[in-house]
Amino acid sequence: MFDVSETSYDNFMGRYSERLGPVFADFAGVEAGQKVLDVGAGTGALTTELVRRGAEAAAADPSPSFVAALERKLPDADVRAATAEELPWPDDSFDVVLAQLVLTFMNDAPAGVAEMRRVVRPGGVVAVCMWDRHGMDMLAAIHRTQRAVADSGTTEARTAYRSRDEIEGLFAGAGFTDVQTELLEVEREYAGFDELWDALADGAGPAGAWVKALDDETLAKAREELHRQVGEPSGAFTLHGRAWATRAMRA
Repeated sequence: MFDVSETSYDNFMGRYSERLGPVFADFAGVEAGQKVLDVGAGTGALTTELVRRGAEAAAADPSPSFVAALERKLPDADVRAATAEELPWPDDSFDVVLAQLVLTFMNDAPAGVAEMRRVVRPGGVVAVCMWDRHGMDMLAAIHRTQRAVADSGTTEARTAYRSRDEIEGLFAGAGFTDVQTELLEVEREYAGFDELWDALADGAGPAGAWVKALDDETLAKAREELHRQVGEPSGAFTLHGRAWATRAMRA
């Protein structure tokens, strides 16, 4: 579901993650000169922001197409193909380790956070963020659409770690201090409903994979229902994305 083109991902979720990157980096306290790792970097929305800030950036992602995009766009970054649960860097390698919009898609989120703690130095910062279960307008509308046509398709199952309590729980008793959580918010504009639908139908992420699997009749129903769920816009419209972010210091 993530072995898709850079363009497909950016049209669907990248338009939000590139807005979230600066807000999340501010929350994590990223500064010039720091060694910072972006875990699950995707096509580089956050990594690009790290480079822009003058950080010594590194990035990890398991998708070959995303790794290729990162290497092409950010030739000076230390880019490696890897999962969050098996990061290929030594202990204490970074000042800050970040995971933006990744927790839900880790095979083992507690193990992923433990690996992030391993590669950050003592006193360094680990920070993660994930869309709120109900506060990300686009995904919430897609989820309601999936439920409305559930008799003909598979509903979205990737719903873990989308609340404050779930995310903060990953840091409880795990060798961290000074745990802080905030709700971050961004917004994105669409020229019209077709722009949203085309990005979804291109197949990126679990929602895109769901659309790709629909038969023609159910696909038409899903399009009509999603249009209704986002307010039946006849022209340009805006959707908001709210993400829970937690940062902590390695004890």
